[in-house]
Amino acid sequence: MMLKQRQFEGRTEIFDPIRRKWVLLTEEEKVRQFFIHFIIDEKKIPASHISVEKQISVNQLTKRYDIVVHDRQGKAALVVECKAPSVALTQEVLAQVGRYNQTLQAPVIGVTNGKEHLFFSIDFSTSQITLLPDFPKIN
Repeated sequence: MMLKQRQFEGRTEIFDPIRRKWVLLTEEEKVRQFFIHFIIDEKKIPASHISVEKQISVNQLTKRYDIVVHDRQGKAALVVECKAPSVALTQEVLAQVGRYNQTLQAPVIGVTNGKEHLFFSIDFSTSQITLLPDFPKIN
């Protein structure tokens, strides 16, 4: 899958294959699109199992997650927060995806800035969070 870009009304846009629309090419969007292509092309996850930039309710606030990968049953399996390459993957970034996951209840969360990718498994019964050595297996 190729990253398709265009110039439109003086701005650079990139085509999002999941949302099926052209979006403004920001540094964060570039990371999001490269990650989407990585999970489709390298990890062989069907595009139909991925959702991008959907609204959810978190503590009575409307939020928008970056990427959710769903398992074969349609449940959230992985929630990923994307940041621009200049943004460090701090505890606050991890806390942000953790807040989204209070609603989504995925067993794995991840953060990426395009240079670094961190994935964590979540045991909801013990509230234990474990750093994973690599991209998780999604069924």
